[in-house]
Amino acid sequence: MPIVAQSTETTDWVSRYADEVIEESERRAPGKPVVVASGLSPSGPIHLGNLREVMTPHLVADEIRRRGHVVRHLISWDDYDRYRKVPAGVPGVDDSWAEHIGKPLTSVPAPAGSSYPNWAEHFKAAMTTSLAELGVEYDGISQTEQYTSGTYREQVLFAMKHRGDIDAILEQYRTKKGPAKKQGQKPLDEAELEAAEGSGAAAEDDGSSDAGYFPYKPYCGRCEKDLTTVTAYDEDSTELTYTCSACGFSETVRLNEFNRGKLVWKVDWPMRWAYEGVVFEPSGVDHSSPGSSFQVGGQIVGIFGGKQPIGPMYAFVGISGMAKMSSSKGGVPTPADALQIMEPQLLRWLYARRRPNQSFKIAFDQEIQRLYDEWDKLAGKVTDASVLPADAAAYARAVGTAAGELPRTPRPMPYRTLASVADITAGAEDQTLRILSELDPENPLGSLDEVRPRLDKAETWINTQVPAEERTVVREEPDTELLKSLDDQGRESLRLLLDGLDANWSLDGLTHLVYGVPKVQAGFPADATAKELPSEIKVAQRTFFALLYHLLVGRDTGPRLPTLLLAVGQDRVRKLLGA
Repeated sequence: MPIVAQSTETTDWVSRYADEVIEESERRAPGKPVVVASGLSPSGPIHLGNLREVMTPHLVADEIRRRGHVVRHLISWDDYDRYRKVPAGVPGVDDSWAEHIGKPLTSVPAPAGSSYPNWAEHFKAAMTTSLAELGVEYDGISQTEQYTSGTYREQVLFAMKHRGDIDAILEQYRTKKGPAKKQGQKPLDEAELEAAEGSGAAAEDDGSSDAGYFPYKPYCGRCEKDLTTVTAYDEDSTELTYTCSACGFSETVRLNEFNRGKLVWKVDWPMRWAYEGVVFEPSGVDHSSPGSSFQVGGQIVGIFGGKQPIGPMYAFVGISGMAKMSSSKGGVPTPADALQIMEPQLLRWLYARRRPNQSFKIAFDQEIQRLYDEWDKLAGKVTDASVLPADAAAYARAVGTAAGELPRTPRPMPYRTLASVADITAGAEDQTLRILSELDPENPLGSLDEVRPRLDKAETWINTQVPAEERTVVREEPDTELLKSLDDQGRESLRLLLDGLDANWSLDGLTHLVYGVPKVQAGFPADATAKELPSEIKVAQRTFFALLYHLLVGRDTGPRLPTLLLAVGQDRVRKLLGA
């Protein structure tokens, strides 16, 4: 099976695949554009796991394009697939949509309230918008249009003529059991198997019936469903007879002029490989099992005169703090959801920095702050030229494409700082500008546009992903009881802090101040390093921080204290700390 080797080297995986794809394309079709492909089924929300199906060939295609080659990235919208089930949790959809099961996705009504003409277009739209924001250049192909226009007519007739050869290949796998479960490997559920098959059509039958083997499945002329069985086919006249088990309808049609049906998935996919000349296409983690679409397709494609694409197996993508993703379950984050809380560069980087066979998680919880810190640290290394080559390559692929750099935040302040400020100010722009300007008084912000869109992403994260009980609410009045209960040391710590506010009113200054107060109280210089201090100082710092949080926000923890103090403002800080 022609699968690209999964190297464990630290060199850039995209460049390695690009080398192999260019070489393979020249061998197969010298002088012609390089063709890479993805397949997406708009059967419901297209989630962040499906995005790997697109980002893997996109990154390789973009590298090939950067080298001056002409390349086409095809995205096949499998919108002529059958509607298999009603996904849970989709707004505007109830159990009544079950009556459409078996119809093409483009014949199913869009969710109630949608502005799109059908189910497939509704779910394609969000993904199309996200791909544009991510800078993904592609040629979209609607399989509904391909089949209903007769584009594949010759391929369909060819498949029916050679159905015996196709059946013989499929028969090799029909009685085989799946691969032995590896120790420690989790079982794949139905949704994972569907995702692993690429188009989400893994559950389709392969064309077998009591009447014989037919790789073509008509949609019923009366009820539009694919619950049909071909009962006869005459090769000379191309007359095909089918019956529908859903409504009892039966008819005879001429396949050389009939466009209301499609090849079964395990034949459809390799047919398209041959038709489009696809050289590179990734596949899901289950493609190596006997009888899977990718493995069987590798043999069937030869019947159509083509070759199986090379391409890596890609692993699943998880969500930090959530169950594994499945497009069959409601509430599964999509690329649009991720792009509401993170810049396109960060999302591209998450896919670019890991080899396709490595799983990773996308953070919707507090972990997003650490990811952003890591991203900003990488940007700093790129700037000072201390970055490793593979990391530099991943960064370059994240910030732009062969067409140029993606729009970026002019002044990328730390995400956690922006989130804290958005949390405290509840989006008040005048207060936000004041606080962010005071972070670095020598270089104040002239406008919030300088920190957008990162500020907007951080604000959306606070408003949509942080539970209400974790939001920061600054006290309106001092906690007089707590202030009265303080011992001499507690009161002295507050006095030292208040005395230093004027001289240290900046992010760096307040950081130095809040960490320095416990050191000074213990008889050490405020700038003493951790190596120069006993371990008890850390305990004293935690105690001091907890006291400040209680007096300012009524909790044990909160945003970073320097940011919180700036956000609250000097006058209010003095009031709440009992000055």
